[in-house]
Amino acid sequence: MAEEIPTRRAAIRIIERGHAEIRELIDRLPPRGLTRQEIGRGWWSAKDVIGHMATWERFALEALNDWDRDRPWARESGLWNQVSRTNITELERQRRLSSPEVRRRADATHEELLVRLTAMSDARWRTPATSRGRKPLGSRLGGILSGPAGPFRHAAEHLRDLRAFVEQVTTPPVGGGLATSD
Repeated sequence: MAEEIPTRRAAIRIIERGHAEIRELIDRLPPRGLTRQEIGRGWWSAKDVIGHMATWERFALEALNDWDRDRPWARESGLWNQVSRTNITELERQRRLSSPEVRRRADATHEELLVRLTAMSDARWRTPATSRGRKPLGSRLGGILSGPAGPFRHAAEHLRDLRAFVEQVTTPPVGGGLATSD
């Protein structure tokens, strides 16, 4: 059975909620905590998670741009067979940027995606992405922004590990110091 694709408005809410949850966790970290590679078996930092989410939102925007020109998404050919390689390449590219720059770019990409989705009609959401396509645009976009929890739930894939890391970094050790008085 095919997975139910949310309405355009519901997809926007899911994307916004995921972004807000990641942002709230990131905002709790001290600046040095952003670059500690202790997330996802020690491979990723919080900065990497931000960049990764932005990468896939940027891919969604690229797809929308191509589909608006009635062309197939240029990046799609071969992408799904090389997701890990794409993620590694994009991760390496993002690591060359400062944490503030990654956050700035991620926020700008996220806002652009929300603007595009908000301006889109429900009819466009339900019609094929291109004149030669079969799947509705919303379904195709949901696949780009998906995670194990379903369409548009990419953030959910990273929240558990990010939460655990933030708790580890921001929770003081139990019995770790002496109380002092003035």
